[in-house]
Amino acid sequence: EHFCTEKVSIGRYVVAGGELPAMVVCDAVLRRLPGSLGHGESAVEESYSVALDGGPEYPHYTRPADWRGWAVPDVLLSGHHANIRDWRADQSRRRAAGQHPVDPGLPLP
Repeated sequence: EHFCTEKVSIGRYVVAGGELPAMVVCDAVLRRLPGSLGHGESAVEESYSVALDGGPEYPHYTRPADWRGWAVPDVLLSGHHANIRDWRADQSRRRAAGQHPVDPGLPLP
């Protein structure tokens, strides 16, 4: 209370000590340093970035194109970059619509 100059919250939950929250803050800060990510463009279009208008990231898919009945959407296999960009933006908006920010005035469950 007397020496704290700043408070940082990483979410509305309780952990046993300060180590885990400190690691989360370190990761969030250090990944911004040049060379910390394998590819510099990795951080450009990710959840809550300007490129996604502050929204969550879209789903990602890998090979094989069909795995245990789960298929990669056809648009992602089409090679049509404008359609892929539109699909990603739509998926980001859909994910954002499903998220409800926690009102800090509400009591915790």
